[in-house]
Parts: sequence; C-alpha cells; structure tokens
Amino acid sequence: MRFHQRHIPLPPTSDRPRPDFSLETASGLLLVAGVDEVGRGPLAGPVTAAAVILDPARLPQGIDDSKRLSEKARLRLDAEIRETALAWAVAHASVEEIDTINILEASHLAMRRALDALETTPEMALIDGNRLPKGLTIKAETVVKGDAKSLSIAAASILAKVARDRTMSELSLANPGYGWEKNAGYPSPQHLLALQEQGVTPHHRRSFAPIRKMLC
Repeated sequence: MRFHQRHIPLPPTSDRPRPDFSLETASGLLLVAGVDEVGRGPLAGPVTAAAVILDPARLPQGIDDSKRLSEKARLRLDAEIRETALAWAVAHASVEEIDTINILEASHLAMRRALDALETTPEMALIDGNRLPKGLTIKAETVVKGDAKSLSIAAASILAKVARDRTMSELSLANPGYGWEKNAGYPSPQHLLALQEQGVTPHHRRSFAPIRKMLC
C-alpha cells in the first residue's frame, strides 16, 4: 500500500479542465447527488465522505477539487455549500471499521452513510472513482477524477475534507505531538517521528503496513 503526504493546493492553471454542472444537467434529473471521500491514505483517523445535492439556481462560485483549494477557500465554500445546497450530509467510517473491512470497503461504507443521511432522497448519485459502493438503492454512476469534472462531486470533496480536517484537529488535542492538526493523519515526518517516540494510539489504523510493522 502506498502512502502520500497531505495534499498541498496545486497552482491554478488557465488551461486545466474545471468542474462544471454538465454531468448533472445531462442526467435530465433535478436531484443529483455528488459523492466523494477523503482520508484513504492517512495512518490515523476515520475515512470521511460527503454527499451533496446542489441547487442549480444557487451554485457557489469557485467550487473546485478540494485539493486545488487553499484552506481559506475551502472554509468559505464549505459554509456556502451548506447554506445553498438542496441537501448535504457528511459521514465517517471508523478506524475499527477500516481495520475490519479494509480501507476501500470502509470508504464505500462512509459514502453509503452520507447518501442515507441526506434529508432529500436523490434521484441519482455521481460517485467519485471507478467502483460503485455495494448496496446502493438509487441509480448511480462512477466518475473517474470526478472532483475535477462534476461540481456536485467537487462540493462533496470540500465538505468531506473540511469535516475530516476538523475531526483530526480535535483528536490532536488529546493526542499532542503527532501533528494531526496540520498533517490530518498522513505520514508526515513529524507524525512518523512521534510514532517512534510516543507509540501507536487507539486512533491509528493497525491494518496499515507502517503501524502493523511497529506493533509486530
């Protein structure tokens, strides 16, 4: 399994494709939910997903793949999306669930939970990635790199990232030294050093190779 550092916003380019509302419009449906998750790569903390049904008459300006946005822009858009969307929900799958059913299935579990938590049932879901979660009860389509193509998926990526970052900042208060308020549980140098010096916490994913090797 490969691990990556926490994403740094990519510099804007004038020629790169930006998410738009064309996939939602092409469906011919009004209630289209975008679904995305964050947190597959970290060594600690839950995996988080969001589902968003945007109002086509009230689309916040600047929605983009959350990895391409600054923290300030994400926070602004998080508030605007929650205010203007027809429906939104955020859900998690726990560290225990990740270790029990694996990170992919836990990611899909969080996605299903987010969809189920929507106050308005969508007619269709656009799911980021190339695999549909099992057990969906509504029509759904996968969209590879969907957060760079669909405004609804990009909006979900923003809500999921902001929510998970807040969760990791809260966990860092009771687990100082690992730098989760900055690295969100990804294997940064500070996080790896703290693991060596302070050990594994209950919030670490024991099924992930670096943690498993430490425990063995």
